[in-house]
Amino acid sequence: MPVFEYAPAPESRAIANLKDHYKPFVNGEFVDGSGEPLKTINPATEEVLAEVGTASKSDVDTAVKAARKAYNGVWSKMPGTERAKYLFRIARLIQERSRELAVLESLDNGKPIKESRDSDVPTAAAHFFYHAGWADKLEYAGYGPNPQPLGVAGQIIPWNFPLLMLAWKIAPALATGNTVVLKPAETTPLTALVFAEICQQAELPPGVVNILPGAGDIGASIVEHADINKIAFTGSTEVGKAIQREVAGTAKKLTLELGGKAANIVFEDAPLDQAIEGIVNGIFFNQGHVCCAGSRLLVQESIAEEVLEKLRYRVSTLRLGDPLDKNTDIGAINSAEQLAKIRGLVEAGDAEGAQRWTSPCPVPDRGFFFAPTVFANVHQSMRIAREEIFGPVLSVLTFRTPDEAVAKANNTPYGLSAGIWTEKGSRILWMANQLRAGVVWANTFNRFDPAAPFGGYQESGFGREGGRTGLEAYLNV
Repeated sequence: MPVFEYAPAPESRAIANLKDHYKPFVNGEFVDGSGEPLKTINPATEEVLAEVGTASKSDVDTAVKAARKAYNGVWSKMPGTERAKYLFRIARLIQERSRELAVLESLDNGKPIKESRDSDVPTAAAHFFYHAGWADKLEYAGYGPNPQPLGVAGQIIPWNFPLLMLAWKIAPALATGNTVVLKPAETTPLTALVFAEICQQAELPPGVVNILPGAGDIGASIVEHADINKIAFTGSTEVGKAIQREVAGTAKKLTLELGGKAANIVFEDAPLDQAIEGIVNGIFFNQGHVCCAGSRLLVQESIAEEVLEKLRYRVSTLRLGDPLDKNTDIGAINSAEQLAKIRGLVEAGDAEGAQRWTSPCPVPDRGFFFAPTVFANVHQSMRIAREEIFGPVLSVLTFRTPDEAVAKANNTPYGLSAGIWTEKGSRILWMANQLRAGVVWANTFNRFDPAAPFGGYQESGFGREGGRTGLEAYLNV
């Protein structure tokens, strides 16, 4: 097979309109937060991108009061047809500023520009378009003749899809008549604060959306606040459990989207070349920083060697490097802390006897990078088969029968997603009913649509986001 050489094709970082300082957004204005400012860095170069003002506990209280005032005075009383106009306007503004948002996301997060440009930002806009369509049709959603909003929603989002996770949470909240206090992750706050500018451009009433950068203590303050009616959290299972304990016994509604250890199952009758692409997309998309990543590959024993050979070749062609280069497939790991965690689990895989293969691709000297890695001969008892690595590391196990595949796939405390590769439709339907996972893809992986509900079982959380089902989390039904 020919090897193609590509000249560097970096996107211009000037498009991001990067500022030296960013501020929290409260009651329709950017304000000086009274927390300790943080410096957000480019994980690909370790350079400081900007200083970001953060919130304190008193700022959380001010933001919640602004959100409550907006809820009581304007937003909950506004007809759905009028709320829809704001959501449509926000969606169009995201599209108009899509290139700026994509470059800024790649700078702040480390993900390849082709992913932020072609996936994250368009899907974020799509969520606002989709939920704008629901705003004036809630009485037909199947939740009674006059479903009511909850009030003020506290939302805490992770660093792996900063703008997209914001859209997943804010769009349904606004469409159903709620107001929002949102905390972005401390390592990736920038696109959320540009989204605040978009709220100003859209002339969204003050207080409807409030954005508070900060560390975990600000998230905790949002969760604890007595005047918040609903908490939506996406992040680690450990923090999700702590939030559940805090909210227990209160009237607050709660949705949690937590970790995962998805099984991607390949049968011997699967179209192998197509499956290889699905496997690569399933685990190496966004450097494996995906809660529903197909991090456990279950291959039928009769084709295991052939799959591994094809997989290693395909992975060796992935380009790792500058996230702003349009040819880059694997960008930077989001933080030094996450890189250390990945290295620790890979070392555990070595120590427990798994067979490690790492792509020979060149790795930059500076920045947080980790070459794509595939472990073979993995057993279910190994840490790399049980723990969420959240990095570009694939663990390969084998099976002989469909029943054994189901048993191994379900042998996890998580239950967020799974994939099935086979030409037999009857087997797909049977497997999908047997797998304990919130999302099951067939002959594809990592496909998302605003109309499709997403969520998990067990330690992957509860509640759904997206689709008609996702509206329920923001309605008093």
